[in-house]
Amino acid sequence: MKDQQETAAGSDAETKGCILVVEDEPAIMAGVKDNLELEGFEVLTAETGAAGLRLAENRKPDLVVLDIMLPDMSGFEVCSTLREKGLKSFIVMLTAKKDEVDIVRGLTLGADDYITKPFSLVEFLARIKAVLRRGPRDSDEARRIEFGDVVVDFVTYEARKGDKELQLTAREFKVLQYFSDHEGKVVTRDELLDQVWGYKMIPSTRTVDNHIMRLRKQIEDDPSNPAYIVSVRGVGYKFNP
Repeated sequence: MKDQQETAAGSDAETKGCILVVEDEPAIMAGVKDNLELEGFEVLTAETGAAGLRLAENRKPDLVVLDIMLPDMSGFEVCSTLREKGLKSFIVMLTAKKDEVDIVRGLTLGADDYITKPFSLVEFLARIKAVLRRGPRDSDEARRIEFGDVVVDFVTYEARKGDKELQLTAREFKVLQYFSDHEGKVVTRDELLDQVWGYKMIPSTRTVDNHIMRLRKQIEDDPSNPAYIVSVRGVGYKFNP
């Protein structure tokens, strides 16, 4: 059985951290495990939700890669249980479901990011490293921002402007969270593509501009003259809450 299997990678040398992979598809598990080990991570693996819960509680890894479609329980249930038990590890969900409602559900339950199948290993590694670069997972109290009459909660994935509930997408929440983490600093479009989308995008950086435009329409008093997400000509954007 591979459940509760702990690899020997990094046992004789310093590792970059410990990652638990909960995945029941052997091919995906093998590819993910091998590539994480090559990057210097200690890797724990589990094929069921129950085994993943036990390993996560006992070892408290830095990050959990969690498939949604598991044989005994859903990844949503595992994620929710881990957060209820107070686990502060980052959680990145693997899902074949690309519907916005499923992605938001995972984030609302406490996941920090999601990757939709099929995915390239290059993209996978980039997304994992982007999450880990955030440093230790903040407390829930620190995962909430307020500016003007806008309140954004990155734990419940709820946002309001005055008395109005904002209908932000999962990507828009992630853009706002990245801006919040880099408050007052100039953030380039390429940086947003790399850190928020998780990998270098080949298409035009208009992808970022379109998301910023939609975001401004919801949070700014005057989207045509933004006060919070300010354009820095020829470079990118700066968040001034």
